[in-house]
Amino acid sequence: MKVIIAGGGSVGRFTAREMVAAGHTVTIIDNDRATLREYQSREESAGIEWHFGDACDYSVLDTVGVREAEVVASVTGDDEDNLVVSLLAKQEFGVPRVVARVNNPKNYWMFNQMWGVDVSVSTPHLITSLVQEATSVGSFVRLMQLKGGKAELVEVTLAESSPAANRAISDLVLPRSATIVAIVRAERVMVPTNDTVLRAGDEVMALITEDAESAVAKLLIG
Repeated sequence: MKVIIAGGGSVGRFTAREMVAAGHTVTIIDNDRATLREYQSREESAGIEWHFGDACDYSVLDTVGVREAEVVASVTGDDEDNLVVSLLAKQEFGVPRVVARVNNPKNYWMFNQMWGVDVSVSTPHLITSLVQEATSVGSFVRLMQLKGGKAELVEVTLAESSPAANRAISDLVLPRSATIVAIVRAERVMVPTNDTVLRAGDEVMALITEDAESAVAKLLIG
């Protein structure tokens, strides 16, 4: 898979290393020559292609082959730049998957499909979710918004009193716009089937739309 990353800071470099380790082709775009000189020759940059330029510039994106990329991740420290890169990647180049970093939580509402963003990542929001996850049983924890807020990944730890406890997934009448995508049980991640029986203490992750939230909450929480 071809991945283009806008921003060669710590977030961009870490993401690039992880993607290269997973066998993907990665290019980082950055407009700071000092950053390029410092990291291009480092061992940690092995397998990463670096390109000097402004990722907000159409011609720069065209030069690095964004049109052939499956994913563009704009993770600069500037929200305006991340929005511009996302919009260009989606609207001008038709990139299937666009991920954008949100630096200022006040700007979170802007990172949606109107700006070409499929997935927005905000560190404060992620930290809040992790804190909620550590303290919540029997309530939704919102892990991530997808498709500009039209869908979200939620997690709920099933309480003993959950209507879903000790029932197979096939027995749950889930809305058509909701699906259980993973279960964490005793620190083991499971990909569920219709025959999987849910248990109290399971961390259930579901992909849902806003209109399905109340029905899913009733099934999993009560």
